[in-house]
Amino acid sequence: MRLAGKTALITGAARGIGRAFAEAYLAEGARVAIADIDAARVADTAAEIGALPVVMDVTDQASIDAGVARVVAELGGIDILINNAALFDLAPIVDITRDSYDRLFAINVGGTLFTLQAVARHMIDTGRRGRIINMASQAGRRGEPLVAVYCATKAAVISLTQSAGLNLIAHGINVNAIAPGVVDGEHWDGVDAKFAEYEKKPRGQKKAEVGAAVPYGRMGTAADLTGMAIFLASSEADYIVAQTYNVDGGNWMS
Repeated sequence: MRLAGKTALITGAARGIGRAFAEAYLAEGARVAIADIDAARVADTAAEIGALPVVMDVTDQASIDAGVARVVAELGGIDILINNAALFDLAPIVDITRDSYDRLFAINVGGTLFTLQAVARHMIDTGRRGRIINMASQAGRRGEPLVAVYCATKAAVISLTQSAGLNLIAHGINVNAIAPGVVDGEHWDGVDAKFAEYEKKPRGQKKAEVGAAVPYGRMGTAADLTGMAIFLASSEADYIVAQTYNVDGGNWMS
């Protein structure tokens, strides 16, 4: 029960990694609000796991502010934020569209920054020594031929984590990030389909290839990430500031 008495807000949590974080935090004694743009799915997930559902569009400031206000009003405050909402896309450099670029940066970078900002303001105003955890990616550690924009957004998340961590620790707020590798699930099924389109491979082949290339011997699962998310939110991580931790089966060393 390392998070007993704490309240967490997790974005992009109607499914996948975000849902796994929510379930792990609930098991550790936290009160949890899950936010997502998919109103029906977030309501269903919240009912299934025992969390507060919040409809939130992280590209819309009014939606962020309303979501944060609801969590504060109904759960009494926010001690932990996980910025998990994100979008993936890929294309060769010559095929990247401005619409795709704008959308990915609006969600992955702008959504992270302005949700972090809204929650940090609440933490400062209420004197909470809070925890903010951003979701980066191994893609933010390197370039990839077909994934330029997504890689750039996740590199920006790592940089933002460093700057926000250095700034907010003065208020007792620890900001850190997790950089997953390839994580099996609904998300990667979509990624595999996009690679199949551009690399002319059968569906499932890219997924099998990246899983086989992981030094650990398989793709990750959402459950592989929950231990780090619990640790960074706990008192055990008090002296950790502005760091991004790879949880990727050995894919990247830094």
